[in-house]
Amino acid sequence: MLSPNFNPFPVLVTERLILRRFTRDDAADLFEMRSNETVMQYIHRPINKTIDDAIALIDVIEDLLGKNDGITWCICLKNNDKYIGSIGFWRIEKDSHRAEIGYLLNPAYQGQGLMQEAITAAIDYGFNVMKLHSIGAYVSPGNFASIKLLLKNNFVQEAYFKEDHLYNGRFEDTMVYSLLTQT
Repeated sequence: MLSPNFNPFPVLVTERLILRRFTRDDAADLFEMRSNETVMQYIHRPINKTIDDAIALIDVIEDLLGKNDGITWCICLKNNDKYIGSIGFWRIEKDSHRAEIGYLLNPAYQGQGLMQEAITAAIDYGFNVMKLHSIGAYVSPGNFASIKLLLKNNFVQEAYFKEDHLYNGRFEDTMVYSLLTQT
């Protein structure tokens, strides 16, 4: 069985980024992103209505981290500690050595290859440190940028679920992608 240990918190560094632990100081920037309907259009989670919603999400991230059941990094530029996005592993299936990856990037920073840097670091950590066998990603079929990122990183489509969940009064489809370890 997989036994991840996120203590001490693993800070990841890329050419331009630092992936660090969330703090409550990130709540205002997280709220800005999670309250933006355009940003959240492909993330079927409730839109943040107040700063307390962002604080509650940080508390969930911390709770999962403390139980070694999930890890989410706050993405920052090396020269600025401000939250610009997040990436992490949720739904860690310890018996199956599998985890779901999720990510979000402020639109002001998209199109610069930053999420490519972040996902490369996260995948490396997932396979080489956590010892995952596979990484899954659940994507809205209209999220072409996310699909492109996954394909660039050698994820393959595993499934296409028609109207598999209800969100905002509509049944939505889900595409499932996966990447297997190369060892």
